[in-house]
Amino acid sequence: MATTSDLERAANEPVDLAFDETGVKRELTGLAAKVVAFVALAFSAYQLVIAGFSPLSSLPTRSIHVGFLLALSFLIHPIAKFVDRRRIAYYDAAIAAIAFTLALYHLAFEAELIQRSGDPSIEDLVVGTIFIVLVFEAARRVLGIALPLVCATFLAYGLFGQYLPSVIAHRGYGFDQIVGQLFLGTEGLFGIPTLVSATYIFLFILFGSFLEHAGMINLFNSIALGFVGHARGGPAKVAVISSGMMGTISGSGVANVLTVGQFTIPLMKRFGYAPVFAGAVEATSSMGGQIMPPVMGAVAFIMAETLNLPYVTIVKAAVVPALLYYATAFWMVHLEAGRAGLIGLPKDQCPNPWRAIRE
Repeated sequence: MATTSDLERAANEPVDLAFDETGVKRELTGLAAKVVAFVALAFSAYQLVIAGFSPLSSLPTRSIHVGFLLALSFLIHPIAKFVDRRRIAYYDAAIAAIAFTLALYHLAFEAELIQRSGDPSIEDLVVGTIFIVLVFEAARRVLGIALPLVCATFLAYGLFGQYLPSVIAHRGYGFDQIVGQLFLGTEGLFGIPTLVSATYIFLFILFGSFLEHAGMINLFNSIALGFVGHARGGPAKVAVISSGMMGTISGSGVANVLTVGQFTIPLMKRFGYAPVFAGAVEATSSMGGQIMPPVMGAVAFIMAETLNLPYVTIVKAAVVPALLYYATAFWMVHLEAGRAGLIGLPKDQCPNPWRAIRE
């Protein structure tokens, strides 16, 4: 039987790197770790300045945002799994610097780019091409090869589609048109999703990170354990409530599973739930975090921007569906616990939720 110390230890155990949602990462220490931390802090400071004072126009704001992301991608993610992950390779450091420098192109030549809009120069095309290639490589390192292959297929269709059978052929697009669409305007790499990420999403993620490192995950688990841990099928109900509360500060279902699931899934298995059901409960509960206000998934921010509505309107619309979603999940685990005859934790092993809130 699990004790309170066992529960606390499970809640604080590190996440298995095998379940990381963002590819292979370096394990840095010393100067290399400080360099990455400096870039990340500079990124956060930049976003806070943008949010507070809006010193830049739209396109430079977006491009520098992407530049920081590219730099961090090349510093954190190695080129392949088999390379030394304890240091930053010199070529990755150089690529990260090049990516960020190219991202400043819109800021440095903003007036000139506006004047020759629709008629890019050779320099524009060279910089744009290199930047697009770097985005593809960063996506491969972070997300794997599937997404870059899909995007490359569509790019190839844009370049060579006029040579295909007439049923699927198009009139043809020049290389300058494609690079201009992707890099020089606000409908490619720097489209609405990038704008929303640079102005809203990053700030909410930063806010959630502060709360997470301040101990909010342990608080959520303690509250859920204290209120329903001793009820019938308590561990599964703890998973539902903890995931719902975690969803209020994290719009990512995968991040929700990684943080809460490492505690709730072993707990459910320990008290008699089938492994498949335990995983399903946590996955279902965690994915609901994407519609749990106030911090929801990226789609919610894109909806607000696309529909030209205040974000608070989207939040109000999501409150009732989110509550119904978690009420349904809670009821289903209650029925499953009754069918399987599963009990909860002994009440003396559940933390005091009121004490946890006070602390």
